[in-house]
Amino acid sequence: MVSPEFRILPHETDLDNLFRKYHGDPRNHGWRVRMRRWFGYFSPDQWYHGVVDRLVNNGCRWIDVGGGKSVFPGATALARDIASRCGALVGVDPSDNLEQNELVHERVKSSIEDFRTDRTFDLATLRMVAEHIERPEQAIQSLARLIRPGGRVVIYTPNRWSLASVAARGIPDKWHRRFASLMWNAGADDVFPTFYRMNTRRTLRAVFEAGGFKEVAFAFLDDCNILSRFRATCFVELCAWRVLRMFGVKHPENNLLGVYEKV
Repeated sequence: MVSPEFRILPHETDLDNLFRKYHGDPRNHGWRVRMRRWFGYFSPDQWYHGVVDRLVNNGCRWIDVGGGKSVFPGATALARDIASRCGALVGVDPSDNLEQNELVHERVKSSIEDFRTDRTFDLATLRMVAEHIERPEQAIQSLARLIRPGGRVVIYTPNRWSLASVAARGIPDKWHRRFASLMWNAGADDVFPTFYRMNTRRTLRAVFEAGGFKEVAFAFLDDCNILSRFRATCFVELCAWRVLRMFGVKHPENNLLGVYEKV
């Protein structure tokens, strides 16, 4: 369910146009894409892409935090187009994966807490990063130092109370890689320790307000990927999603997408 901050959050027609621009007609794709489109479902990644596409203007100074090897996994053409608009695109990540990122203009192998520069940025993005942050207050303080007044931070992260997050918190770290592989087909080098210390809307709003930001857009993004591996189970999950949506109920598996502006 997406709240109506149309100025930042895209409409579903915008997401459809974005898909067609970079991937062509959905009818020419596989059964999963066609089924999702028939139900009118757009994935959390597509919502995130749509927001970043709106926020990156020509000359934008963008810092991508924790993006590793790819700014937009699975959407390289869109990422390349958005990156080409930037005056600067800096990737900040302590992982060696960053060396494989071909789109960033500069690679900084560091945590966001330890990153130091005299520059300020118009935009910071944290895609599937907030759940790995052990010290939220320090991370927000660093973002406050890096983002200019009026600049924005986009957080895209799992909901602490979604089914997969609850399950992940109950699994020992030594089994996390196998769990992530089964759930999201993640490679071993893409799995990191999780803390879920800023993974509710209330917590995100509190830490950002304490750091000098205000929430300017927010969405709970229903995630219908758990059962999407097989055609029958994908159909059942999308049917359940459609029914829940009719009654204004969030899907039990959902992600958070928040946009915070430096005051």
